[in-house]
Parts: sequence; structure tokens; C-alpha cells
Amino acid sequence: MARAAATLAPEKGTSLWADAWRRLKRNRLALGGAVLLGLVAVVCFVVPVVLGLDSETTDPANSFHPPDAHYPFGTDNVGRDYLARVLVGGQTSLLIGVAATLASVLIGVFYGSLAGYYGGKVDEVMMRIVDFLYAIPYMFLVILITLQFSKEARGNPLPIFFALGMVQWLTMARIVRGEVLTLKNREFVLAARTVGAGDLRIIFRHILPNILGVVVVYATLTVPAVIILESFLSFLGLGVKLSWGVLVSEGVGVVNPIESHAWLLLLPSLFLALTLFSLNFLGDGLRDALDPRTRR
Repeated sequence: MARAAATLAPEKGTSLWADAWRRLKRNRLALGGAVLLGLVAVVCFVVPVVLGLDSETTDPANSFHPPDAHYPFGTDNVGRDYLARVLVGGQTSLLIGVAATLASVLIGVFYGSLAGYYGGKVDEVMMRIVDFLYAIPYMFLVILITLQFSKEARGNPLPIFFALGMVQWLTMARIVRGEVLTLKNREFVLAARTVGAGDLRIIFRHILPNILGVVVVYATLTVPAVIILESFLSFLGLGVKLSWGVLVSEGVGVVNPIESHAWLLLLPSLFLALTLFSLNFLGDGLRDALDPRTRR
């Protein structure tokens, strides 16, 4: 037990981030998730450019062509190269996941830090707004925001990015508010206030850097949630023109007991599952590495 405790204890003279990186490197699942996520991203963004893949060109004579040397992922119902569609669809899913998460982090951190720092009536009013938005069914709120865009705009990434970013920040705001409430009366904050530091300087220079670990962990775990939600919206026909969710929806429609074209469902589902597993493993690893309660 003493030897295990010594192994987990932070080394003398190391910073928080250096110690977190040392602990993260010991988590094989987290490192494997990071490597696998990087491979998926490289394949989706680099391979279509290098090979010159076209996801829209149709070839009806080769519709439902099974995977072979010429079409490694086969073709769909109108003869489009399914390798190109899976990889280009992955670009959309990954970009929406990252962009919507960044938007939710920015809104949630700003909103939660103001509510927690000022407290009192300001905190009461701001958090009641969050409670009101929480009371609205999550999916209904996303669909309602999406439907506010014109028919011409639907199918583009912007409405989905805007809708997901506008609802994902609620939990982040609550998390940041709770962390700020515990830090705003600490000695280093009181010292900064004593020397005349303004509220915004205290928030952004002294408080937020101390909760950055929590924000990073939650952001990592938010990306797969956003990708799943985008896939579900695309499955309902409210998403983008081409993503993993769209391909899964199309694959479900053509797979049947009479004539099964299983690759149309299995391949995008496989890429989606690998990405979600990677993000979850990486998020769990970051949580363990940055959580001070696990440093005993």
C-alpha cells in the first residue's frame, strides 16, 4: 500500500499539468482512446484529399455494389462511393461535435462564473433562467431552435451547430458556478481584491485558471454527447445533408431480410462507435488525471 501511494503521489517540483500528464500517460485506455481518435480524424480529413474522393458523384450502373478492391466500402443506392461518403460525413460529425462543444463551453463558463462570483440576487435570477431552460424537454428545445431557420438553411451545419451550442451550456454553467462559489472566498482571491484587482481580472486571471481542469474534462465528455445528438437529429431528418447520422439513417432504410446491404449500416456505425468510445475513454482518463481527490 505504501508503495502504491508513493506511485500516485505527485512528484515534488512538478506543476499541476505536468503531474496530470504523468498520471494520464499511465492510463492505457485513455492513451489508446487519444491515439484512435487521432487516427479517425486523420483518416476523415486527410484521406479524401489525398485520394481525391468524391462523395456526390453518382453511378446508377454500380448501385449497391458490395465492397471490393475498386470500392473498398462499396456503393450506395445511386452508386456513390461509400468510402468517400463515410469519411466526408465524419468530417461534418467531428466538426459539429467540436464546434458546438466550444460554443457551449464559452457560454457556460462565462455565464456560470458571473453567477457564482456575484452571488445574491444576480445568482438567483441567472440560475432560475437555467432551471427554466432545464424544465423544457431537451430534444424539444433543440428541434424548436432548428426549425427557426429557413428551409434553405436546413441541412447545413450552421443550424445544428447553433441549436446544440445553445442547449449544451446549461450543465457547464452549473458546474462552473459551483466551482466559483468554492473559490471566490479563498485567500488568493481576497489578496487580489485587496491590491485593487477588478472583478473581471479576478475571474479570468485568478479563478478560471483554477477550474480549467474541470472545464477540460467536461468539454471532452460533451463532444460525444453532441455527436450522438447530431446523429439522432440527422436520423430524424432534421440534421445536416451528410454525416454519420445521415448515413446510419439511410442504412437502416435499405437493410432488410430480403436483400441486405449490411455495409451501408455497419461502416458508418463502426466509425461512429469508435469515435464515441475514444472520446469517452479520453474523457475518463482526463478526469482521473486532473481530479485532485485521486492524488492520494
